[in-house]
Amino acid sequence: MPQMIQEPEFWVAVAFVLFLGVLVYAGVHKTIIDALDQRTDRIKAELDEARRLRDEAGKLLAEYQRKQREAERDAEAIIAEAKAEAERVAAETRGKMEEYVARRTKLAESKIGQAEAQALADVRAAAADAAVAAAEKILRETAKGKVADDLIARGIADVRAKLN
Repeated sequence: MPQMIQEPEFWVAVAFVLFLGVLVYAGVHKTIIDALDQRTDRIKAELDEARRLRDEAGKLLAEYQRKQREAERDAEAIIAEAKAEAERVAAETRGKMEEYVARRTKLAESKIGQAEAQALADVRAAAADAAVAAAEKILRETAKGKVADDLIARGIADVRAKLN
């Protein structure tokens, strides 16, 4: 063993054992263990917080996805309602347009009928005037005197009454 005392490794080992003894005596191992326990607790708390935040984020994501689906349904409903309203307005406008065209057609037909009636009345009046003039001329040439004048007046009155 004397030779072992002279070896530097022996003294390093003795110094290391003494160092460890001093550390144990000073309670450093408790401080290290406490520090490690505190670090473990802190890491565990951070992990719990991270899990809680992840769960909260998952809930928020689900909520936003639900709101997005609701918004899409609302948008589809609004679009469907707008299409229905546009179709209703188009049908109403088409109906009003058809009614307007029918009214205008009826008015035009009425005006045409009135124009025909007026033309017919004008033709009858012209024919009556021509017939009266012709009859008057014929009677003047053939009939003379007071009898002729009475006959002409009465004939003209009869023709006018019948033609009008």
